[in-house]
Amino acid sequence: MSKPLKQIHLAAHFPGVNNTTVWSDPEAGSHIEFSSFAHFARTAERAKFDFLFLAEGLRLREQGGQIYDLDVVGRPDTFTVLAALAAVTERLGLTGTINSTFNEPYEVARQFAALDHLSDGRAAWNVVTSWDAFTGENFRRGGFLPQDERYSRAKEFLATANELFDSWQGDEIVADQATGTFLRDPKAGSFVHSGRHFDIHGQFNVPRSPQGRPVIFQAGDSDEGREFAAAGADAIFSRYATLKEGQAFYTDVKNRLARYGRRHDDLLILPAATFVLADTDEEAEELAREVRRQQVSGATAIKHLEFVWNRDLSGYDPDGPLPDVDPDIGDDHISKGRAQVRMYRDPLATAREWRGLAAANNWSIRDLVINTGNRQNFIGSPATVAATINDFVQADASDGFILAPHITPTGLDAFADKVVPLLQEQGVFRTDYEGVTLRDHLGLAHPDGPADERVAS
Repeated sequence: MSKPLKQIHLAAHFPGVNNTTVWSDPEAGSHIEFSSFAHFARTAERAKFDFLFLAEGLRLREQGGQIYDLDVVGRPDTFTVLAALAAVTERLGLTGTINSTFNEPYEVARQFAALDHLSDGRAAWNVVTSWDAFTGENFRRGGFLPQDERYSRAKEFLATANELFDSWQGDEIVADQATGTFLRDPKAGSFVHSGRHFDIHGQFNVPRSPQGRPVIFQAGDSDEGREFAAAGADAIFSRYATLKEGQAFYTDVKNRLARYGRRHDDLLILPAATFVLADTDEEAEELAREVRRQQVSGATAIKHLEFVWNRDLSGYDPDGPLPDVDPDIGDDHISKGRAQVRMYRDPLATAREWRGLAAANNWSIRDLVINTGNRQNFIGSPATVAATINDFVQADASDGFILAPHITPTGLDAFADKVVPLLQEQGVFRTDYEGVTLRDHLGLAHPDGPADERVAS
């Protein structure tokens, strides 16, 4: 008996805090004007996507005191954008990244509970931590926490937020105009939390929202991050682009669920993915090469090389050869605050490898960065891209994808018009929404019980 086809989950990422976005392209629009967000969200909803996702950067990335050249500056606050989008969409889930290292549980819980009410049950929270003092400099207490401490804080942060969400059962509001009774229980929303990171008590002032709690996403790939997701998240992002790597990540995270009393389907695996579409596979490959050159300017290439060399390389020609000097091995890194610093654990070995590749292929600095950096995940005709996405999901390398187009806000249009219908024809993607809330779209149970104690363990 053949295995039943899995249904694919699709989401749309409005980029802007990474160099996926090509804001310099003539087709690109504003990252600040609300019309851009509205167009993007309406396209995703027209295509019946599960949700829209907004990442968040709490500090502009810089090197040598200068803003990174392809970063987008000035995008509005995540909650403000999502609340506005709730008014111009009806079914699309609304997911935002909010940092657990720099915020407080009461404030974040109140904001997400309010968003869930305003959207009729479509709110989701991507719980992240921040590892660097670079971002923390924007905050009063600095914000730096070692990895074990930041995940300890994140676990207690989420557990505390769940206690606040669950401090209302949902039946406390009577609003009897004849008797003047508004609340059945005047102590509704009462909470007491005393822990290592938070010691708070009071009354939560937002009644239980349509989903009970927002859907919880997690993006960490470390062992601590995977365990955190297995304990209490509803979905986890993945950065693995190949089928084999995706299957390994999928199996590892899913196998962790049982120790927390959770089922295989209680946690979705949703990698981020980029795409380039054209009429033929050959045309798409050519377009992808052009996009990569747009994404990696000369200045970007030099900055990327500085991640490894840990020294000022501004005097080098990006269209010239790699530096003949070795990387500077030191603790005070020129690229602090960039995740890439952690990617290159052995700079000397990386430099040797890159010099070998450059020599063998006659690559300049920019050529090297273009060819060794992240490339588009899905490249091809609509039929090729649809088939590849379905292959990944059916082979348990993911449960779906969070798609990030390189053009904003119209970059999702072609996918919605040309790829989604093919997936629908194959019977692996919905033709219409069957439920109202984001939990309905994702096939997740409603959290009727008290805050899950295993999250805090």
